[in-house]
Amino acid sequence: MKILLTADPELPVPPKLYGGIERIVDLLVTRLKERGHTVGLVAHKESTSPANKHFPWWGLESQNTLDTAKNIITLHSAVGQFQPEVLHSFSRIFYLLPLLGSSLPKIMSYQRRPSLKTTGLGVKLAKDSLSFTGCSEDICSKGRPAGGNWYPIHNCVEIEKYTFQPQVADDAPLVFLSRVDRIKGAHNAIAAAKKTGRRLLIAGNQVNSEEGKRYWEEEIAPHLGKDGIEYVGAVNDTQKNELLGKAAAMIVPIEWDEPFGIVFAEALACGTPVISSGRGSLPEIVRQGVDGFLIKNLEETTAAIEKLNTIDRQNCRHRAEQCFSAEVIVDKYEELYRSLLSNKN
Repeated sequence: MKILLTADPELPVPPKLYGGIERIVDLLVTRLKERGHTVGLVAHKESTSPANKHFPWWGLESQNTLDTAKNIITLHSAVGQFQPEVLHSFSRIFYLLPLLGSSLPKIMSYQRRPSLKTTGLGVKLAKDSLSFTGCSEDICSKGRPAGGNWYPIHNCVEIEKYTFQPQVADDAPLVFLSRVDRIKGAHNAIAAAKKTGRRLLIAGNQVNSEEGKRYWEEEIAPHLGKDGIEYVGAVNDTQKNELLGKAAAMIVPIEWDEPFGIVFAEALACGTPVISSGRGSLPEIVRQGVDGFLIKNLEETTAAIEKLNTIDRQNCRHRAEQCFSAEVIVDKYEELYRSLLSNKN
């Protein structure tokens, strides 16, 4: 198959540092090429993903009107040059505008809550040539009222990059690994760690907005260096593997509907149980009492920490292998491509 993939214009594929969606696109490019497909990529000009053909975006800002117009032209030109059998967009639905009326099978993938207005318009203009995927059933359920066919395909991790740790020390720390933002619940993790007397390592980027700085200064910083609570900063992939592997659990008690959260799958790949809230996609990732615990409040969080010794870390690794490995997820996208081409013919 000839498959043309797109990513948002702000970051290269793969990203130099943070960029979850760009990592997924890079993985798709790499694995699809390994399977014998011809793959094109429309992305930031500094992208190094091993696509057969690169097409750089002309505009670099998704929210800029002029750049959006430039990127509509970029994508239309790329389709004309590459002549794909399937167009798979991880970028903006507006970029598809002049292509919606064509019979070319198109997939729009959402990593966040979709706009019913824009997706609904896309369905009307494209009719049966446009399908949708969401990174969780939760995202798909939010998009289906706009119409169209929606397919839940989770995000994935390269299992081989994460070292399975079948056991950890009795005094192993809890780890919070995410953006240090209120909606990610670092303050909830601190409260639970203090109540249970467990060490807590906080890893992740700080938020530079005024609200983010205030959150850090008022609810995070006062606890650091006390009661075994430490901030280790942002971590790269090697550090992440080591940090998660030695943790008794990854605790990220979110306060929002998480679209997916690749870090949860990364923790499971290390054999590390997850403690989080049962919101958004989390019930699709964590089986209660098997791979970790889904909690509603501080009382349930502390109870979950006390029951961590009941979790078999091998179950966590198996969950990642069977549901969130790159092979499993690429299989699902490849099956979808074939299905759409079959329906066209």
